[in-house]
Amino acid sequence: MTISVGEKMPSGTLMTMGENGPEPVSTDEFFGGKKVVLFGLPGAFTPTCSAQHVPSYVENHTALAAKGVDAVGCMSVNDAFVMGAWGKDQQVGNKVTMLADGSAAYTKALGLELDLTERGMGVRCTRFALVVDDGTVSAVQVEDNPGGIEKSGALAILDII
Repeated sequence: MTISVGEKMPSGTLMTMGENGPEPVSTDEFFGGKKVVLFGLPGAFTPTCSAQHVPSYVENHTALAAKGVDAVGCMSVNDAFVMGAWGKDQQVGNKVTMLADGSAAYTKALGLELDLTERGMGVRCTRFALVVDDGTVSAVQVEDNPGGIEKSGALAILDII
């Protein structure tokens, strides 16, 4: 079942690429005490994800911060090495934290998995965005069209916060 408005984000561990290699990120710490936008997408270096989804958050970082967003996370079912390389390629800097959910455990805990096994990609994130206030979900945006960012791109999130 997909996480809903009013629910607490589940506790878990994601990974990010640090200066010395992969580092764990506690979701309790990442979401606690601040307003966070978490967006998820099917895969690093894929067309819509690279050309539209991530850039929408990088380009609108200042506008999101002006509306009280303290942090933005990009989650994908990839490893920390891939997410780190993709973050460099996308020039996210400190605007977006690239979060790896290598085994899709957190994606499944959110109920936001997408089975792309028939396409050779296994279980991935569906395309979504969540607004989280101090660990509690205040908005859930899941794309009807997995190739679009009408609901989960930064402009859509700016309209609802």
